[in-house]
Amino acid sequence: MNIDQGDILKVEQIGSPVLVVSKNSFNQSEQSLCCPIVKKTFSDPLHIPISSKEIEGVVQCEQIKIIDLKYRGCSKIGSLDLADIMNITDAIQGIFDYY
Repeated sequence: MNIDQGDILKVEQIGSPVLVVSKNSFNQSEQSLCCPIVKKTFSDPLHIPISSKEIEGVVQCEQIKIIDLKYRGCSKIGSLDLADIMNITDAIQGIFDYY
């Protein structure tokens, strides 16, 4: 399966759907950086609400994980548009800003 940035996946042994935040070139390694999508959470600058025709929830940007999709079963259940992806990746980049 071809995994793209912005794809929303259901991954075996992970309770919530995840959003692929890594670039497409990185995803070709069969590993992807992903953030969980939860229904409800506390208000935080790193909790980005999303809404698409497939899913509604909150992306927890501080919970970024690398997932080895070569060894885990997964299915694509949706995707986000570019504006949402940019907003989320900007929040993640902010974690690594200096001071």
